[in-house]
Amino acid sequence: MNALEFGDVSFSYPATGAEPHPTPVLEHASLLVPEGAFALLTGGTGSGKSTLLRLAKPEVAPTGALAGRVLAFGRDVRTLSSVESARAVGLVFQSPDSQIVCDTVWHEMAFGLENLGTPAPQMRRRVAETCMFFGMEPWFRRQTASLSGGQRQMLALAATLAMRPRLLLLDEPTSMLDPVAEKDFLAMLFRANRELGVTVVVATHAPASMRDVATCAFRVEDGRVRELSLDEAVAACAFRPEDVARPVGRTGACGSRPALSLRDTWFRYGRDADWVLRGLDLAAPQGEVTSVVGGNGSGKTTLLQLACGVLAPQRGRLSRPHAASQAYLPQSPRAILSAQTVREELMLWSRGAGYGEAEVTAMMGRLGLSGVAARNPLDLSGGQQQLVAFAKLLLTRPGLLILDEPTKGLDAAARTRLARLVQELRGEGCSVLLATHDLAFVSAVADSVSMLFDGAVTCTEGPDEFLAGSWLYHA
Repeated sequence: MNALEFGDVSFSYPATGAEPHPTPVLEHASLLVPEGAFALLTGGTGSGKSTLLRLAKPEVAPTGALAGRVLAFGRDVRTLSSVESARAVGLVFQSPDSQIVCDTVWHEMAFGLENLGTPAPQMRRRVAETCMFFGMEPWFRRQTASLSGGQRQMLALAATLAMRPRLLLLDEPTSMLDPVAEKDFLAMLFRANRELGVTVVVATHAPASMRDVATCAFRVEDGRVRELSLDEAVAACAFRPEDVARPVGRTGACGSRPALSLRDTWFRYGRDADWVLRGLDLAAPQGEVTSVVGGNGSGKTTLLQLACGVLAPQRGRLSRPHAASQAYLPQSPRAILSAQTVREELMLWSRGAGYGEAEVTAMMGRLGLSGVAARNPLDLSGGQQQLVAFAKLLLTRPGLLILDEPTKGLDAAARTRLARLVQELRGEGCSVLLATHDLAFVSAVADSVSMLFDGAVTCTEGPDEFLAGSWLYHA
């Protein structure tokens, strides 16, 4: 039996005044995933991968015109009750913030089981076993708002798997995980697939790390789905840092005037909470790209929020010379998207920042967004939302650009465009501070790499030196 079947599926988002005749996202697409498979779903940013997955889950399916059949284990998904759907199909979203609804980890783990009417003893056991499997016990009682992006991603997966679905769909599940967490995550997926018999379908721009556990691969392109070999899937998604012009003089220029400086900085989220940052020192030189790496929960996002003034340190000194001309891209781009169309979104700050329609049109062209100018930003893929948010920030011509996981959800071509833009900004004198797990992107754009551990910067080196000396991080 096929666990998932798409038969001659076409789908278009609703028409709008700006787009009265929307282009179909999927057009006569067909896909067969055998029960027990570990399938990779690849395709360019905005190709329709996320739409395809969501159509298999009626509770979160996008609004629009759907034709064709979508079957899970031989049944039309639109005929499943909410309980039947939860037991048949589990979906982990690209952004965990779109999925997590409870204020504590333990409540989030129990939430879906409560809705299924799971008896209390069975629910406690499932929650306990799943959390032990994921190593979540140390943060089982924490507030979900205090978790790192990677921890929230792990929580979303664990809460979904606790409901024991037969088919598990995942949208870019490793995009915010550090190398160790990614390996643990994939090992868990492999065990769920092989030992528990869960069919797994992963939409990803990074199939290389899953090459050895996958059984089949597909690519979404031009509205259709075609099967390809695992080696073809990996090759089609490869990002090559050498395609980006490397900056000259990648030495960290420690003597230059800093665009940002933190000295002996301490921060925690509550009076009785553990310190997230403890005595941290970091200087981001003017006109350079400073990258920060570290494990999930190491404090990278906290550091960036201090850098942009969202948070204030409890101790230490913070110097922000570009406070009046900075721009911050958070982990979730939806936080800065509010307009009805992409073009309107990019024009929102035009009066205050002094740009116009011509600059917006040019920016959309450079980031591959021209074809979605009339679309609602919230209807776009996660990667496209990332690009829209990035374009919105760039149009303000910031003196300091602060980026949190900027390549999340982007294919190789989009990552290359983004890297070239970052290099252009550097050439124009803009300073960039970014936190990421994408070491290939770091290799392409960064002047220096600082690693966070135990609340402080453990080392700062040039990217080539850092990568050459690391057995954990690889480009």
